[in-house]
Amino acid sequence: MKLNNLKKKKIAILGLGVENYFLVKYLLKNKLECEITICDLRNREELGDKYLEFSKNGVQWKLEADFNQNLGVFDILFRSPGWPIACPGIQQAVNLKIKSAVAERIEDYVYSAMRLFFDLSPTRNIIGVTGTKGKGTTSSLIVAILKAAKKRVWLGGNIGVAPFEFIDKIKKDDWVVLELSSFQLEDLHKSPHIAVLTNFSPEHLAPADPNNPNYHKTLNLYLKAKAQIFIHQGIKDVLVVNKSFQSKIKNYELRNKVIYFNKSELVSMLPGEHNKENIAAAVEVAKLLKIADKDVARAMKNFKGLEHRIEKVAEIKGIVYYDDSFATIPDSAIIALKSFTQPIILLAGGADKGTDFKNFAREIKKRVKFLILFKGLGSERMIKELKKIKYASENYLVVDSMKKAMMAAKKKSVAGDIVLMSPGCASFGVFKNYKERGNLFKQEVLK
Repeated sequence: MKLNNLKKKKIAILGLGVENYFLVKYLLKNKLECEITICDLRNREELGDKYLEFSKNGVQWKLEADFNQNLGVFDILFRSPGWPIACPGIQQAVNLKIKSAVAERIEDYVYSAMRLFFDLSPTRNIIGVTGTKGKGTTSSLIVAILKAAKKRVWLGGNIGVAPFEFIDKIKKDDWVVLELSSFQLEDLHKSPHIAVLTNFSPEHLAPADPNNPNYHKTLNLYLKAKAQIFIHQGIKDVLVVNKSFQSKIKNYELRNKVIYFNKSELVSMLPGEHNKENIAAAVEVAKLLKIADKDVARAMKNFKGLEHRIEKVAEIKGIVYYDDSFATIPDSAIIALKSFTQPIILLAGGADKGTDFKNFAREIKKRVKFLILFKGLGSERMIKELKKIKYASENYLVVDSMKKAMMAAKKKSVAGDIVLMSPGCASFGVFKNYKERGNLFKQEVLK
């Protein structure tokens, strides 16, 4: 799509998250004389300054109970990643457009900010990174390496920076690194020049966030969404993929070059075996771009990792505290547990994302000295699995706040222990999101 295709169109913005917020700012800046309506479940007060900012510029609103109604009156829909493509509001609108021959398929009518960015990006030097876990760390590592090699590079996507925030600053020879979630990928019609797939395991198989209810109904649909990062690649493009995914790659008829990675032994400040894989992926990208080994080594030496990813918070009276709030599925929490040999006081549990807790329960029994669970459906399912393997009831406690969790951790820990928050569950219920959960943990540790 070209920008002029939006001229004088009636545009619906489905959900005013970070990506769509900067998309609206971009559309207003380019003065397309289009009619923009923002559809959002929240009310005026919850939207705050954003409501005032856009209303002054002529933007219209469909809020609260009306937000998902009569979408067929619009010429094009831009959904946020958290808005399910299969929701009734979109499906009714699409059926209306197809019936009236305005559109032949859903892709002609339903867009996203990320999909539009791929159309409008001033550079084709795009590196896309996805995976169930590790995509944020790997994206940031690649950026660190490119910067060490003195290349102009931009980082955006699921990491919290919208590409339309910096699209006007991008030059033709710049590099753009995008961390891409399955929800950003599921409706893409183009793949990046270099695609990176860090790993794959079950996630997002049940709606966990009430404000972003998107999820994948089956594991195959989740895989199909992830595969969008490479299935549109051509003969000049490259896929860098975890060797554990090799058997699945054989199921695709690909024209691109495929490079597999395993683990890197480069010296870094990142703990855990999983980060050796993240480093290996970033190193393979560096090789493709012919970046000198010294630049790679310098970037690795200075890279401290991302917040809330097995992040060392403090060592107090011989007890070391780690924040791994980003571990929202059991597989990630298992990786964190395997990163340490010391006795562990584990803070875990919370909202349910439809994942299996059997292996997590086994690792807890094997490695955890005492378990503190945050109240939620995920914790209830975890307790059922722990009971099956006869994990003693006196070795765990359920709490409904971070303060109570840390009081319990303080009582149970002694010098030489690790206090690790690696929930293996979503945060919603007790906390707003994983960031709030991690920040509250760090605040309690540092009091």
